Amino acid sequence: MARRLAAVDLDALRAVREAEWARLDALAGATRLDGRESDELILRYQDAAGDLSAITTTAGSQAVGDRLSISLSRARMRFTGSGRSLFSQLPAFFALQLPAALYRIRWWTLWVALASVVVAVIYGTWSANDPAVRATLGDDELLRRLVDRDFVNYYSENPAASFTSQVWTNNAFIAAQCIAFGITGFYAPFILLQNAQNVGLTGGVLIGYGRADTFFLYIAPHGMLELTSVFVAGAAGLRIFWAWIAPGARTRGQALAEDGRSLFTVAVGLTISLFVSGILEGFLTPSPLPWPVKIAIGALALGAFLFYMVVIGGRAHRLGETGDLDPFAAGSKRIIAD
Repeated sequence: MARRLAAVDLDALRAVREAEWARLDALAGATRLDGRESDELILRYQDAAGDLSAITTTAGSQAVGDRLSISLSRARMRFTGSGRSLFSQLPAFFALQLPAALYRIRWWTLWVALASVVVAVIYGTWSANDPAVRATLGDDELLRRLVDRDFVNYYSENPAASFTSQVWTNNAFIAAQCIAFGITGFYAPFILLQNAQNVGLTGGVLIGYGRADTFFLYIAPHGMLELTSVFVAGAAGLRIFWAWIAPGARTRGQALAEDGRSLFTVAVGLTISLFVSGILEGFLTPSPLPWPVKIAIGALALGAFLFYMVVIGGRAHRLGETGDLDPFAAGSKRIIAD
């Protein structure tokens, strides 16, 4: 229905259309619209959009075109609605979407954690009991320096705030990569294997030199939450890959879209949990507090995370949440021809 002109006389067009544009503004600003007025709003919007197209095509950017563009924006906002602000979405995100997404991968997280622990124990036992394995990691002088000084100094050689920021950004980046590249099927397992190997070999070296207490005391306060966050990231990445392998009743594209959207919210949650673990690593681990107190604080942080994941997440799951966007925000799942 839009009326298009080959050439536009702006003054003439404004004189002819001014009343119609004013009516469009009135409808867009009305408090309530009945059915007839709503239909009229859409029709006048279409006509005004045609006028704007004719103006910009033949005359370029003009004041009358800018004025009409504002009127169209107001009208479009009226029948499409405005998006919710970020702050208005935060309560639902943290109370429903994020815990529901975490809850969905609780068993995947458990299996990833068990597999990682098995790998770490194997490498730790191997390096602790075989000097030849430790020799491949460095000579005796280098390893003794690690055991006697470097491992402990690592947590205090830099200012706590700077160290916290460094480990947080590094761990959060790795967690996001595990989720983002989970579709490949090999990136998340590679990161998890590498992490388990590093923990196991480092622990094996300290245990082999008789410093098992140092290893476990220094890694426990922050490591409980940090390693759990890594396991969750790996689980989310593997779950996205599994959505592609076994989509069930959904198409592969639909499965990847739904699980990708819902599980990538996990990356936001892990940014927060890894920030907390970074604070524990930068401020708590090297602090002079008694070790039982430091370990208890680390266990409390892990307990809070698991409570949020299992209890709050279970409640959100029972309410029907999956962690995905609502249907309107997610868009159409398939193309439908009229």
